[in-house]
Amino acid sequence: MTGQPDGRVEVMAIPAARSQTRLLVPALMVIALVVAAVASLGTPLITSVATSFHVSLGSAQWTLTVTLLSGAVATPVLGRLGAGTYRRATILATLVVVVAGSALTVLPLPFAWLLIGRAAQGVGLGLTALMMGAARDHPRGARRCGDRPDLGGAPAGRSAPLDVAGAAALAAALLLVLFLAGERNLWSRHLPMAAGLALVTVALLCAWTVIELRSTTPLVDVRAMRHPAVAGASFATFVGGIGMYLLLTLITRYAQTPHGAGYGFGLTTFVAGLVLIPFSALGFVAGKLTPRLRTRTTDPVLLAGSAVVIGGGCALFAVARSDLAELFAAMGVLGFGVGGFSAAMPGVVLDVTPQRETSSAMGFNYVLRSVGYSLGSAIGGLTLTAGTDPGRPFPDDHAYTTAALVGIGAMAITTLTSLALARRRSSATHP
Repeated sequence: MTGQPDGRVEVMAIPAARSQTRLLVPALMVIALVVAAVASLGTPLITSVATSFHVSLGSAQWTLTVTLLSGAVATPVLGRLGAGTYRRATILATLVVVVAGSALTVLPLPFAWLLIGRAAQGVGLGLTALMMGAARDHPRGARRCGDRPDLGGAPAGRSAPLDVAGAAALAAALLLVLFLAGERNLWSRHLPMAAGLALVTVALLCAWTVIELRSTTPLVDVRAMRHPAVAGASFATFVGGIGMYLLLTLITRYAQTPHGAGYGFGLTTFVAGLVLIPFSALGFVAGKLTPRLRTRTTDPVLLAGSAVVIGGGCALFAVARSDLAELFAAMGVLGFGVGGFSAAMPGVVLDVTPQRETSSAMGFNYVLRSVGYSLGSAIGGLTLTAGTDPGRPFPDDHAYTTAALVGIGAMAITTLTSLALARRRSSATHP
């Protein structure tokens, strides 16, 4: 039957394609839920992890930081592995890793195993790129019927070779960056060692850049950064990511701090998780509103406005956090700003990127955003650790104010960079 030239092949393929259509959407929804759970669970668990494992809050912060770091490295790697016919296998293997990591986080094992489990869960953050690829390829596959319009990937042949050396150099460099940013005692008590690790970090970043420039299939195409506008947009994403995630971790930790510390509300992990509801709700509203605003102004201006809103959330938390309603308000303002920022950023990057380099620029931008999130988590933990008196389990209240001011500074830099991009675009449009 399949060899007959009378069209019966297409007729027989249509039911299979429709069946795959019905399965694709639920599968993508499950993957999206996995990514959302991995990304959000770590923040409200920091305080309970410190208590349960009898470690400092600074050490407990690594349960969030290591997850974001793992996701930053996994995203380009999984994007490369799942670019061809191995998308289905890549997604399934990633889900297995996430499940295994989840098992490690619930078993009664030492703290080190919890970090390993959280790192394994972080690999799931890279599913976002695969999910977008599956959704993008699906309509074309459904129309052609002969393609595989599901998670199996587009019929594009074998995936490009994986840049193993680049992935290893990037992972090692980012781990050292976050370690140096998050370990206050290392700089105060072991300065020569810290300086030596800093030099190793610089060497690794330089080596990674050279590897990516020489590779025919780079993990992340750093050549896209030669365009000043792309470099500016990426810088704004990186610094903005620091400010966004820094405040997110501050508010949830503050809400869980027991009354005995002289501040805080002593919320349980579950109730503290409810503080995230305004963040998610207003983030959704901002994402829906941004396309309408885009018809009246430019993406760089929207990006700058979103950065101002996020900075406003940091300012609100810095001056008003004595009431739980104020925490909800600060989280809502943060969510609205993050939603607008995330919706406007792709337009900023695409507007200044040559069409043939779109994928490279977006991939590099996503990695920088993930690294910014990781660094924001580490800096937040470092700031609070610096404000913790010896012998006390919790930082002083003023440490949260200092951390919020750091967030304001990060968003101020992001705002100025975005306005510079807007001016550059205006000059190019009206010479």
